[in-house]
Amino acid sequence: MTDLAIYDMDRTITRAATYTPFLLYCAARRQQWRFALAPAALGAMAAFGASAIDRARLKEINQHLLLGYALSDEQLKPLVEGFAEKMVRTNIQPGASRAIARDRAEGRRLVIATASYALYVDAIAERLGFDDVIATRSVRGSDGRLVARIDGDNCYGPAKKRMIDEWLAEQEIDRAAVHIRFYSDHGTDAPVFEWSDEPVAVNPNGSLKRLARERGWPIEDWSR
Repeated sequence: MTDLAIYDMDRTITRAATYTPFLLYCAARRQQWRFALAPAALGAMAAFGASAIDRARLKEINQHLLLGYALSDEQLKPLVEGFAEKMVRTNIQPGASRAIARDRAEGRRLVIATASYALYVDAIAERLGFDDVIATRSVRGSDGRLVARIDGDNCYGPAKKRMIDEWLAEQEIDRAAVHIRFYSDHGTDAPVFEWSDEPVAVNPNGSLKRLARERGWPIEDWSR
């Protein structure tokens, strides 16, 4: 059975986060008047900071404000393709490119597992040569349009580990029969780090750096 290399995306593969830039990219090219809704988006951020809403609800609100409540595939495709091209051209860490090439040469199945939305992660993953994506999914309305609601879990923290487990079951992959290398920058991915065979902390934030040092996990700088 083929071994796996599972990558977080934002600030692991990419230099910077992608979700807010994606919404701003879309608003700039589709409906610039949506920038006038920025105060409402800031209000949602404040509500999140005060724990009045969770991270998933914050994402839904901001998508509604900056992208619109419902869009067809025809409306989304040029935005997604253009954004993915921009990310691959300008926002990929050099170390990520090297790691992806090495893991591919070793014959590993390449997987992105990220809280970012699959609606654009799929396009980035395809361009980078990944085989599979585990990401936050969006609800589709009865008319087939993608709406500003999350389908299932926001792929973040413990939910990411659950979603990886579900994906393994769907793919009929026996966890005991594969070696799993996992890369991330963030301490919220601790459940996946602890579970993986070869955890690698990439440009880690403070909490992950402390955990990696405690556990003896390798720490890598992919920015150079």
